[in-house]
Amino acid sequence: MPVVAMINAGSVEASAYRVTAFRMGLAETGHIEGRNLAIEYRWVEGRYDLIPEMVADLIRRRVAVIATPGSTAAGLAVKAATATIPIVFGVGTDPVKLGLVASLSRPGGNVTGVNFFTADLGAKRLGLLREVVPRAGRVAALINPANAANAEATLQSVKQAGLAMALSIDTLTASTRHEIDMAFATLVRERVDALLVSGDGFFASRRLQLAMLAVRHSIPAIYSLRDYPEVGGLMSYGPNLFEVHRQVGNYAGQILNGTRPADLPVLQSTKFEFVLNTQAAGLLGLDVPPTLLARTDVVID
Repeated sequence: MPVVAMINAGSVEASAYRVTAFRMGLAETGHIEGRNLAIEYRWVEGRYDLIPEMVADLIRRRVAVIATPGSTAAGLAVKAATATIPIVFGVGTDPVKLGLVASLSRPGGNVTGVNFFTADLGAKRLGLLREVVPRAGRVAALINPANAANAEATLQSVKQAGLAMALSIDTLTASTRHEIDMAFATLVRERVDALLVSGDGFFASRRLQLAMLAVRHSIPAIYSLRDYPEVGGLMSYGPNLFEVHRQVGNYAGQILNGTRPADLPVLQSTKFEFVLNTQAAGLLGLDVPPTLLARTDVVID
């Protein structure tokens, strides 16, 4: 029975629907977990320093495919560790710039996957924040320095957009639960107008903490995934990660069926969703413009 490994940057609790999507993609190619396929799950839970040993262990086990949906750090680590085991990634920024593939249409080597652009959407997210908080002049970007490639891409996108919008951009970092608390203490002390939380597996696993702190301290915040407004956060704009994980699972299944990774072009997400929690907006004392509500894909009351 072939074994597929999936490395997820978040936690089991935060990733249940993503696992379902991954299995769905595999099933589309005829591979059912427990019937003709085994899946080895690895949960990073924000401990990016653990990834190299996880990867080394999976290589020793000689798994058939390693999938890293939603984790740039894991994708880079696997790419550096093996040139023979097929790899299917999901990354939030350009995989060519990251060095994962030679090109989108002809990946080459043993690697292919999905680019879902979440680190490159700074301008869109800042624009939505400006519409909800039109008087905002100072916005903080919260990044995880342990997720270096993603953090760098996010900051570049946000700072370029900030210049164009005449917004002052502060940078805050957090890699632990305590550091998230400290970051919000800084936000309050510095009287920052709004917050942008970068896409990150650890942050997703701490989504309830982030959403509650933002509301408690009256800080309008925008996030990368709908997971945040679903637990009380204000709003999010980003890719549909269910679809991303399904696509990664489908590619892993195609490889099990004999297709070479080099022959599978890198997919690019085209479906993005704007999610707004109106109850959070009320708690923050915000009047959401009707024109913005009309553009919302999902409204959570």
